[in-house]
Amino acid sequence: QVQLVESGGGLVQPGGSLRLSCAASGSIFNIDAMGWYRQAPGKERELVAGMISGGSTNYADSVKGRFTISGDNAKNTVYLQMDSLKPDDTAVYYCNAEGRYRDYARLKPFGVWGQGTLVTVSS
Repeated sequence: QVQLVESGGGLVQPGGSLRLSCAASGSIFNIDAMGWYRQAPGKERELVAGMISGGSTNYADSVKGRFTISGDNAKNTVYLQMDSLKPDDTAVYYCNAEGRYRDYARLKPFGVWGQGTLVTVSS
């Protein structure tokens, strides 16, 4: 009922920048929170940055001051601007969204993940 489509990953040199996008579509009633997670080879998935509907944001300590999460409510889209990238930022980045969707006359909760987009930071 709700799908996420991510884009913007790729190969970048250390110190470079990338911007990830995640668009939600479907029978969305409202989105309570959207966030970006990442998973590096051999490591567990971790939260990178999150945003709740009121606009509050939070970041992993490792990305504070370098990454910025923002959103476009009208487009149900969240972005992750990544600057001063480091090789340790190399990972598959996943978008996550939580909220409610319309199921005929009812509202039901959803929590969905995107397919992931690979970010490689290497010279």
